[in-house]
Amino acid sequence: MNTFDLHCDTIIKLYFGKSLRDMAGSHINLNKLKSGGTMVQCFAIFVESNEDAAMMGITDTPEEYLEKAYRRYIEETDKNTDLIRRAYTYGDLIRNRDEGIMSAVLTIEDGVTLNGRIENVDVFHKMGVRMVALTWNYENSLGYPNSPDPDLHMLGLKPFGKEAVERMNELGIIVDVSHLSEGGFYDVAKISKKPFIASHSCPRALFDHSRNLTDDQLRTIGNAGGIVGLNFFSRFLHDVRTPEEDYTSVAEIVRALKHIKNTAGTEALALGSDYDGIGCQLEWGDSAGNALLLERLSGDFTGREIDLLSHGNALRVFKDVL
Repeated sequence: MNTFDLHCDTIIKLYFGKSLRDMAGSHINLNKLKSGGTMVQCFAIFVESNEDAAMMGITDTPEEYLEKAYRRYIEETDKNTDLIRRAYTYGDLIRNRDEGIMSAVLTIEDGVTLNGRIENVDVFHKMGVRMVALTWNYENSLGYPNSPDPDLHMLGLKPFGKEAVERMNELGIIVDVSHLSEGGFYDVAKISKKPFIASHSCPRALFDHSRNLTDDQLRTIGNAGGIVGLNFFSRFLHDVRTPEEDYTSVAEIVRALKHIKNTAGTEALALGSDYDGIGCQLEWGDSAGNALLLERLSGDFTGREIDLLSHGNALRVFKDVL
């Protein structure tokens, strides 16, 4: 058990009635996670909104969706405690690992349901949420998303966003800057007194996409003691023009991890697969192939580096913040 994955979107499948233990057609189910050597899986409630919700067939409001998705996450983890248990503290993560049980950590992708009310940050914490991505691809009460428009991309956090970051620090909720505008990113860097992370992002120097992080952003995360969970999505790693190009190879993962290492430091390396949120083909298949992926990294990284990028750095951040 040696993989700590900072991000997946599997909860949306639970919302639609799938079983966490053995569902087919997904990157993740419990049997796949176990066979792939997972120690910790962060499960994001990706709060669908605007036209994206309609495209997914979701008619609930963001608040209704959050409540139903949360209920399904609790139901499915309660049914499968022989394989996975919810973790709320660093001690829970270590205890589960030592007992041979995988840990599930609840996160939120898009703080839209905070609705500008600071008390809702406390509600998140009481639900067991231990990481919040401030935005997705739409403006909300906290701030603005990444954008190909340079002016929009430099918009910072709103006053409530700054207040929410401070409250997350106080409660022990990790601030996640994936999807956030670059201006918002630097506001987080100024405000946060705890390490912050990009749970599922890639280097912009290797592929110019507004979702990716510049070298200065990578260094800023590393200097703050944070981590960058590498996203496995092909479209953040290279230009995709044909179905055959919608594919991520191990070589690309190696290249991106090396860039993060050389820019932000070995202690900033982590994994943020975006399983069940991406549609590309992966050379190692899915979460059942996690162990194979790590094995393939051994020719380019030392054993210590693989330990750090696969789980050690993430455990350190969770210990520091939670």
